[in-house]
Amino acid sequence: MISMESKLPGVGTTVFTVMSALAEKHGAINLSQGFPDFDAPQELLSRVQYYLTHGFNQYPPMAGVVSLRNAIAQKVRHLYGANVDLDREVTVTAGATQALFCAIAAVVRTGDEVIVFDPAYDSYEPVVTLQGGHTIHIPLQGPGFLPDWQRVQDAVTERTRLIIVNTPHNPTGSVWGEDDIEGLRQVIAGRNIFVVADEVYEHIIFDGRKHLSLSRYEDLFARSFVISSFGKTYHVTGWKVGYCVAPALLTEEFRRIHQFVNFTVNTPMQLGLADFLAEHAQHHLDLPNFYQHKRDYFCSLLAGSRFLLSPSCGTYFQLLDYSEISEQEDVALARMWTETIKVASIPISVFYQNSKDLNARVLRFCFAKDDATLKQAAQILCAL
Repeated sequence: MISMESKLPGVGTTVFTVMSALAEKHGAINLSQGFPDFDAPQELLSRVQYYLTHGFNQYPPMAGVVSLRNAIAQKVRHLYGANVDLDREVTVTAGATQALFCAIAAVVRTGDEVIVFDPAYDSYEPVVTLQGGHTIHIPLQGPGFLPDWQRVQDAVTERTRLIIVNTPHNPTGSVWGEDDIEGLRQVIAGRNIFVVADEVYEHIIFDGRKHLSLSRYEDLFARSFVISSFGKTYHVTGWKVGYCVAPALLTEEFRRIHQFVNFTVNTPMQLGLADFLAEHAQHHLDLPNFYQHKRDYFCSLLAGSRFLLSPSCGTYFQLLDYSEISEQEDVALARMWTETIKVASIPISVFYQNSKDLNARVLRFCFAKDDATLKQAAQILCAL
């Protein structure tokens, strides 16, 4: 009889898949999984269609088409002042998840320790485990969900190999300030520690805040893999196109793995994205205002509800504190509300190693939806 021992015995289906399937089953408004219900800019779709129908359907270069890598390098230079080499420091990937996999796999060895901040996006730890590493979970401090840098300093050992940071932060919507950059700098100074910066929501940041990409800081960038996603920026999460910007030494190792994971990314979408990024930079410059309108609209609709909230600082997610409504734990409540009131959300406790570290009763709701959908959902939530 054939048997198999799992490399990830504690890992099941992601909460995003579970909640979206539950929403579909019960006909619920899906504010759980983070994808828009509106389409990409028409100009972008037209450019991709052009390349699809004009013979650009064969393998692109392993690192990505030159025009897209050049557009990424120009964007990083314009926004963050980093002069990156498009040939040696920019790699196009099959979404940010693949980039995260390759970056973690590039540096983590058996017995290494990797620090993550809970609530942590659920793709980090499984990759660490597959490399033989150990994940060290440090809970973010409420109510702002930012790191306690003394606690991070105390967690560092001679085996610490990597720190994974995420700003703007999924699932809480928190955003780092300069104090956090300095905290990270002090923790890794003089140590052989790398950083993976998950910056997929770099353009979705509110109230005049500035995204503090690690590519802004020469000393931090020298040891960092900075990862972003076109899916979040252009409302095309299903395209699964992202990228990694890293110093040449790190990129060389990153690409050694990337070439054997998926080798490269589909050609027409790369070329279309390159054209749009080069010709329509105003889109990502306007994105903070676009999503801040949606955040403010959703929060205003909930003003008369029994939920407690502080408007999200970034991402297209809003946490709602339901402690005035129910004492039920968040996983059970999220499932029950999906089935009964027909509004799906994401429980936050599943992103913690120890759910008791979440000292709040909150659910995550995605507001990357058209206004009619948000209004319908808010009417239901206000009736609770």
